[in-house]
Amino acid sequence: METSMRDTSDSAKTKSTLLFVYNADTGLFSVMTDYAHKILSPKTYPCNLCAITYGNMGMNKKWKEYIDNLTISIEFLHRDEFLKRYDLKNTQLPAAFIKKGDNIAVLIDHSEINGCTSLEELMNLVTMKTENVD
Repeated sequence: METSMRDTSDSAKTKSTLLFVYNADTGLFSVMTDYAHKILSPKTYPCNLCAITYGNMGMNKKWKEYIDNLTISIEFLHRDEFLKRYDLKNTQLPAAFIKKGDNIAVLIDHSEINGCTSLEELMNLVTMKTENVD
């Protein structure tokens, strides 16, 4: 999983950003542990966002196409990166947030993401939740 930010507008500072946060940390050890966990015990893997949107060889192509076509800026962070930037230590992950300026709010909580059993369900959830976000 990579950390990335895609800006789809010239005025990103006034537009909202959809921030996805994985329930996984950065670093080689974490990546290798997560990789093994997804293969050996997928039902107990703690990041459903990772499990649904990433295969063993990288980001799911269908997910990549989907997020590339969203009209909102997108950012992805790992848990450790998120906790360094935001004082939201009690937030359960994975989750998706709406960030506008200095304000950040949960848009899709961990139970909603963890309730998704397929990529299609996740994409439908994101579409529904972002319909009225500018």
